[in-house]
Amino acid sequence: MTKILEGKSIAEQIKNELKIKTQELINEGNNPPGLAVLLVGENPASQAYVKSKEKSCLELGYYSILKRVDESITETEVLDIIKEWNLNPQINGILVQLPLPKHIDENKVILAIDPIKDVDGFHPENFGRLVIGLDANYPCTPAGIIELLKRYNIETKGKHCVVLGRSNIVGKPIANLMYQKHLANSIVTIVHTGTKDFDYYTKQADILIAAIGVPNLIKSQNIEDGVVIIDVGINRIDADNEKGYKIVGDVDYNDVFDKCSAITPVPGGVGLMTIAMLMQNTYNSTLKQQSVKQTKITN
Repeated sequence: MTKILEGKSIAEQIKNELKIKTQELINEGNNPPGLAVLLVGENPASQAYVKSKEKSCLELGYYSILKRVDESITETEVLDIIKEWNLNPQINGILVQLPLPKHIDENKVILAIDPIKDVDGFHPENFGRLVIGLDANYPCTPAGIIELLKRYNIETKGKHCVVLGRSNIVGKPIANLMYQKHLANSIVTIVHTGTKDFDYYTKQADILIAAIGVPNLIKSQNIEDGVVIIDVGINRIDADNEKGYKIVGDVDYNDVFDKCSAITPVPGGVGLMTIAMLMQNTYNSTLKQQSVKQTKITN
């Protein structure tokens, strides 16, 4: 039988663990973890995602700030907000919701965030630490994938992992995490738009991670029996229902279901893990900052 790797129960496990740890932190006389989120403009998908983050903070007992600003805000004003949050000891994690309007340089914004407060894991310092195997905040979606594989006891050591996509948010970081000896210890191949025959590679996959942004791209003829599929895609396609659309992944779920050994659903899979790992990163950042503070006091 195909195992469904649904993210809801695992995300709830992680959040329940964090809720207990947060209360212990408070009982010891510390401030709760603090997360500040900046939302620029009124992108519906971004608003829904930010709402989920706000709800999770409330559930876990985190201190949270959500700052909504008009998309006409200047780049300088955005950088000033980040500078203020970098200096605020109540804020342990800073997240600027992407994408940003075209007149704001996303790279400048990411670089402006203090790496210890970078809970998205996008700052080059955190990404560099990830690549060489040092402790860091990992980007939330890749971290969620690793956690799903681990908690469902999916064997990764020595397995061939094929990653579809090379984005900075998912493709590149998950490829790096999957070959880390202390995490997954897999053999990794990245397939992208420059690949002439992606079938050649997808049919070799023991673990297929699809993050390429093309709805229902992967069909049963593109995979071999027994593959584990992690579908990161979130694509909106037309549908004959009340909403007029439905959300599908990069993998044709129904078509591949009987052929794979395990698969994440869309929705209900990796997306829920992303929020949980953001909460985990915020908690981890809090501990690091408290440790730095204690070291300064001791010295």
